Amino acid sequence: MSTNEGINLSPASLFSGDTGRLPEDARRVLVQLLSGPSLDRKRHSKLWAALLQHQDSLHSRLAELFLQLVVDSDLEVAFVRQADTGELEAPILLRRTPLTFLQSVLLLYLRQLLAEAEASGQRAVVSRPEMADHLKLYEQSANVDKAGFDKRVNSAIEKVKENSIISQIRGSEERYEISPTLKLMFSAEQIAALTRRYIELRDPDVREHL
Repeated sequence: MSTNEGINLSPASLFSGDTGRLPEDARRVLVQLLSGPSLDRKRHSKLWAALLQHQDSLHSRLAELFLQLVVDSDLEVAFVRQADTGELEAPILLRRTPLTFLQSVLLLYLRQLLAEAEASGQRAVVSRPEMADHLKLYEQSANVDKAGFDKRVNSAIEKVKENSIISQIRGSEERYEISPTLKLMFSAEQIAALTRRYIELRDPDVREHL
């Protein structure tokens, strides 16, 4: 007796017992979107083409999970976020680990560098020493655990690497290009508010002049 007896396999079936209806390339896009943090044309050229081809179907599949597909055609970036379900209490599928203080400081710094580079028509590039030096501005002067602080700095840098916020430039061990995805994470208002707050934390004396 066939193991598939009684199972109606779809034309898109890829393996025994597969009843899915999306073609293989669309499924790969779906997996990338759900594993996150984003999908972009530069890093995923084949998947980007499949995303555009199957965008309506992917929207539908994600909506079934109370998720929303966001596609920015200008930045050529796509990602998934929880759908705004209003008063409907929907289960939360995407659970994100809260950022540490240094991680959020680093993201804001990279976002500012990205904005400056875009304004001048240049690539947004940053080095590891530049990131470390910026984060050290927030080290407490009375801190005696230098090794511990350096460990948190390295952890913050590794976090943005893992999430593809920065990607290593080929042929360079310590220089990275900042992903345009970061542009979608902070609005202009958030940047202004966070910048003000972090300046205060870095140098309390400036509060009198703000």
